[in-house]
Amino acid sequence: MRRDRDGGGCVPVRDDGRRDFLRCAAGFAGVAATGVAAGAGPHGEAAAAERPAGLRRDDDRRRPPEKVPFHGRHQAGVITPQQLFAGFVGFDVLAENREGLVELFQVLTHRVRALTAGVKPRDELVASQPQTPDSLTVTIGVGASLFDDRYGLSGHKPRHLKAMPAFPNDRLVPARCHGDLSVQVCAEHPDAIVHVLRDLARETDGLLRPRWRTDAFLNPSRPTGARRNFLGFKDGIVNPDTASAREMRRLMWVTPPCGEPDWALGGCYQVLRLIRFHVEKWDKVPVEHQERMFGRRKASGAPLDGTRETDAPDYRSDPHGRRIALDAHIRLANPRTPKSDNSRFLRRSYNYDDGFDPNGRMNLGLVFCGYQQDPERQFATVQRRLENEPLARFITPTGGGYFFVLPGVRHSRDWFGSELLKKV
Repeated sequence: MRRDRDGGGCVPVRDDGRRDFLRCAAGFAGVAATGVAAGAGPHGEAAAAERPAGLRRDDDRRRPPEKVPFHGRHQAGVITPQQLFAGFVGFDVLAENREGLVELFQVLTHRVRALTAGVKPRDELVASQPQTPDSLTVTIGVGASLFDDRYGLSGHKPRHLKAMPAFPNDRLVPARCHGDLSVQVCAEHPDAIVHVLRDLARETDGLLRPRWRTDAFLNPSRPTGARRNFLGFKDGIVNPDTASAREMRRLMWVTPPCGEPDWALGGCYQVLRLIRFHVEKWDKVPVEHQERMFGRRKASGAPLDGTRETDAPDYRSDPHGRRIALDAHIRLANPRTPKSDNSRFLRRSYNYDDGFDPNGRMNLGLVFCGYQQDPERQFATVQRRLENEPLARFITPTGGGYFFVLPGVRHSRDWFGSELLKKV
């Protein structure tokens, strides 16, 4: 044990293994992934309620507080208003036994608690001494592979947690998929993502090995309204109402009626999809054909039967798809029927730019991030409706995974996964 530099008490320290983590992390430093919601598509039509009020006039987004509270029943970074920048990493856990896993989660808790409060990582101290929380959130999820026989967790796996399957239009790269652990870092400035990942690499001391990483960002709203993705369409126009406790209990958080393990109450499922846009091919398509595929106007974001981006499409009065085609993306993703209402979920996605591929084509896309109560009832159901949609010719899911977001850390003596690991 050693006394922590930030005055937060004693934390366990390992003396070996750090070099392996840093060496591997360096190899991933420039890697980014692709992502259009294979489950909700690039337009976010998996949810039906309009975005909550409280938007900023300059970029039409709800700005998170400068310091996002760390403690609570649920983790931050799920219903927190989106920050401008995000980093997503899938990790393999290297802990040799249960004690090592406990150490890992306690160290992660200690560091995330300090960093989100504004404590500077060691590598950033020289640049700026004052605390700058930067709206930072770090969200921790666990993958199905963590519940194998290494740590005695096999009898405690969440009901719907499994390795993400390949859907018909996917081209998944194994090295870009899955992981024992998911770490999502969000902040208002891109360097904060790097500083946090460097800090966690130092402090976990070889307990983790990165499988894949992608850095992402939000494009500004132009001229107003929802932000645009790299297909040029407005993204994230609709989502469940995160201010509604009833809506969140029904669509987001794990509650007793869900039949999940007791330790999982207050958590939720995270679906990450790394999906590439074939922009050279897309740019050759006339705008009117692009709009037909989406079901929305490219300039305004309005549904083809409406005038504003917030207008709800009226499918009932268009049963034959004369205004919005029956295979339009927004109509398949969210038919807006009583039966489909329970498949809605929260979409919190980001754009990415990974330069050029070896063939000289731009590697652009969307890191789709969806939060929900049951990925089979919600994400997978939406994904099946979208199979072979016209838009599928222009997007390719290449990676990602299913993860379970751990319940929040309740107080200063609690830590990530405490209820799970106390049961083993």
